[in-house]
Amino acid sequence: MADCYHRSRAPHPAKREDRVAKAEILPERAPPEGVGLRGSNQSAMRAHNERLVLSLLRRNSGVAKSDIARATGLSAQTVSVIMRALEEEGLIQRGTPQRGRIGQPSVPMSLAADGAFFLGLKIGRRSADLLLTDFLGRIRGKRRQVYPYPTPDAVLAFVEREQEGLLAELPAPLRSRVGGLGLAMPFQLWEWSRHIDAPPEMMEPWRNTDMQAALAALTGLPVHLQNDATAACGAELVFGTGEKPRDFLYFYFGYFIGGGLVLNGRLFTGRGGNAAGVATMPVPGPDGRMVRLLEVASTSSLARAMETAGQSSDQLWTSPDHWDVDPAVLSRWIGGAAAGLASATLSACALLELEAVLVDGWMPARIRAEVVSHTETALRGMDLSGITPPQIQAGTVGPDARALGAAAAPLAQRYLVDPEATLGDAA
Repeated sequence: MADCYHRSRAPHPAKREDRVAKAEILPERAPPEGVGLRGSNQSAMRAHNERLVLSLLRRNSGVAKSDIARATGLSAQTVSVIMRALEEEGLIQRGTPQRGRIGQPSVPMSLAADGAFFLGLKIGRRSADLLLTDFLGRIRGKRRQVYPYPTPDAVLAFVEREQEGLLAELPAPLRSRVGGLGLAMPFQLWEWSRHIDAPPEMMEPWRNTDMQAALAALTGLPVHLQNDATAACGAELVFGTGEKPRDFLYFYFGYFIGGGLVLNGRLFTGRGGNAAGVATMPVPGPDGRMVRLLEVASTSSLARAMETAGQSSDQLWTSPDHWDVDPAVLSRWIGGAAAGLASATLSACALLELEAVLVDGWMPARIRAEVVSHTETALRGMDLSGITPPQIQAGTVGPDARALGAAAAPLAQRYLVDPEATLGDAA
């Protein structure tokens, strides 16, 4: 799989100032003979070099061929051949020529939004989302279903019912460009029945359901499976805006809280694909007793607080943009969630040198900003002896990160080498 889904031990994190300026690629598997960290001129490695070019253009839109050649170490002729092939396939497009002082005008190249499309399915404990994205990660269409608890039959019926209408939003000639479906879901759903007030017998079918195979048979597309929070972190890597830290811990607020871990610019998923399972990290609760992080920092913990105060929590599952929560209830929840995140961050930093902690989730942007601010304050108030505290930042993808990250998996598998590829000083 592409480098953003690296499963082996990541190299020792490098400080940002020590990073190689050129677009060096760190392949997931050992490359064929004669291929190192930079592009190869061998014809057998054309696919690798095409991925390299597409990865660069994803992070650096509007780049001339000469800059790509300098950044990759490929010859100008090789770059021209690759760019011509990608343009003929509709994956990249030309911009307006830029005239300089000397020589021919420079033609900026960028990814073509209509070059490829992907479906992303998020299966959550209270809802399912199915979306269609283009090659730039823009959402072209979305469907949502809210339920009291998920069952395999209900989710498959949802996909069967909605996929045709979703794909119909594309012009007919573009529908053949749908390249895969990504599936993001919590692992071992059947073990969480009592935590989501679901009858155990209704959740038990998850134990023996191969959802990946069932969706492949239903849609006719290759299906890529990931943990839901890991997928959200992957969306931040592939589609997120701004410069990303090389080493960061990622928290996503869903029904529970989930996490992702990025080391040396790669999403580290662990041997079983469930690394950074932060939900069960022990943190001090409001009374000082140790509790699991999900008990104080999750949308479900806010829902419980609202219901205890006599307010319905149904609104939390229908929209992430407009929450009407009693100010006192919301303030207490933010404070408790921030304290939990700060404690979990401190524990993580005892093992890893992290540049940043990113916080995102199914919540209004203003509430996310308050959680980030309060977490920063709580962390600074702790004993940080021997630890360099990371920056606490808001994620840039937002509520759709899990489904968008699901869609990013087939995109990365098919078209990317390294989502962190940049032109550096070569630009």
